[in-house]
Amino acid sequence: MSQCPVLALAEQLIARPSVTPADEGCQELLGERLAAIGFNLETLVFEDTTNLWARRGEQGPLFCFAGHTDVVPAGDHLAWSSPPFTPTYRDGYLYGRGAADMKGSLAAMVVACERFISRHPEHQGSIAFLITSDEEGPFINGTTRVIDTLEARQEKIDWCVVGEPSSSDWLGDTVKNGRRGSLTGDFVIHGKQGHVAYPEQVRNPIHLAAPALAELAAMEWDKGNEFFPPTSFQLANIQAGTGATNVVPGKLQGNFNFRFSTESTAAQLQQRVLDTFERHGLDYQLRWTLNGQPFLTAAGRLLRATEQAIVDVTGKTTTLSTAGGTSDGRFIAPTGAEVVELGPVNATIHQVDECVRAADLTQLAQLYQRILEHTLCPQVTNKPR
Repeated sequence: MSQCPVLALAEQLIARPSVTPADEGCQELLGERLAAIGFNLETLVFEDTTNLWARRGEQGPLFCFAGHTDVVPAGDHLAWSSPPFTPTYRDGYLYGRGAADMKGSLAAMVVACERFISRHPEHQGSIAFLITSDEEGPFINGTTRVIDTLEARQEKIDWCVVGEPSSSDWLGDTVKNGRRGSLTGDFVIHGKQGHVAYPEQVRNPIHLAAPALAELAAMEWDKGNEFFPPTSFQLANIQAGTGATNVVPGKLQGNFNFRFSTESTAAQLQQRVLDTFERHGLDYQLRWTLNGQPFLTAAGRLLRATEQAIVDVTGKTTTLSTAGGTSDGRFIAPTGAEVVELGPVNATIHQVDECVRAADLTQLAQLYQRILEHTLCPQVTNKPR
């Protein structure tokens, strides 16, 4: 085991095969470390998902670290250069499923808190951890259910750092200060099945749907704004046919996804799709899933603290971005919390041989500690180390 406390804890977490929604004792391990420095632990189990809410202090403002212990499946273990749940070092990198997404971040958060509390035991406000085991899964019984619980008892998060791997080339080069919304449409276009040699007797759903789908794919939904790129529409799946080459299918089914900016609402996007299907005279069924609303954390204390911490620790400035997929920040931001995402380089996440630069995890703990100091100990914010 590494002598570095961040890497040692990351190794312990990676060794637990917590494929979503399993936690495999990761939260218990983290909870033991947090309890030792004064956190009160609350385990919240919803259906198949284990969540941990840990809080130190009762006063505001409340600073929260958010993350997940679950990982995506490793796939073919033989394709890995080393076993995916055996933490392994090669050429300065720590390999293992979850190394970058996001067990390394969780380890850095815990160690950052240990150091921060040791150095500033009388800090302002409170610190909390919101940890789930379903972020990589259906995200039904995880962070969103914990937030519902907190809201019901009027327990409000003021600032939240999500440990998702936000960086592109070097640690801290990108901070996510928002995310686009995600809206999925599952559709069925009905036609009439028959023999390909008798087109007058059939209604080919592929032919019927193609112009409408092409129109949607070419449509400009909005122009975006200074924080968000324009809303995008992407067809993800299309399926039709019986397997025979001489049969026109009776239906075509598929799905599409919007990643949308704050310039559009889910209701507006839905209506434009419906209008298009109607205008083309389609016989259709359409089911919507709103995966998350767009959110943005504009200039505020947390964003300033994060940007300054990156300068303090790396000597470089960061770039703010709202690009990429969704994260659990979409469940936290609507409560009024300022939310940013800061974590390791994301080049290998969800891939075979997922890895993270070992030195980056050590530095990430310094970044998290510095953010805590800038928010909860403002008297040290002008004393970079």
